[in-house]
Amino acid sequence: MTAFVDTNVLIRHLTADPPDLAARATAFLANADDLLLADLIVAETVYVLESFYEVPVDEVARLVRSVIAFPAIRTLDPSLLLRSLEVYETHGIDYAEAYLVASAESSGVGRIVSFDRSIDRVTTIDRIEP
Repeated sequence: MTAFVDTNVLIRHLTADPPDLAARATAFLANADDLLLADLIVAETVYVLESFYEVPVDEVARLVRSVIAFPAIRTLDPSLLLRSLEVYETHGIDYAEAYLVASAESSGVGRIVSFDRSIDRVTTIDRIEP
């Protein structure tokens, strides 16, 4: 069965919270053949782990990498997501900005228009302030 996987299934599996739904999510993921993971769901997973569960950035990155590496999971561009996590983790910027950085790098555009000065921590792209 091919299906898109939602954030709540990943969060239940990764946090074991609540235990009954976590067990169902984990069992489903263990038996799944072909699940599609949208980039937006990765971003939402990062956000929920960070904000609601207060998981440290390095642990969030590790957990999301484990999801991307899961045998049944397919993404549109796994290298983009992995680079986004690397930027997020190593440069201490929000995941959305890290995703923009990785997108700017991989597309060859190399520039981001933003007021967010945290992007300046990444030297592989240029930030343009409006």
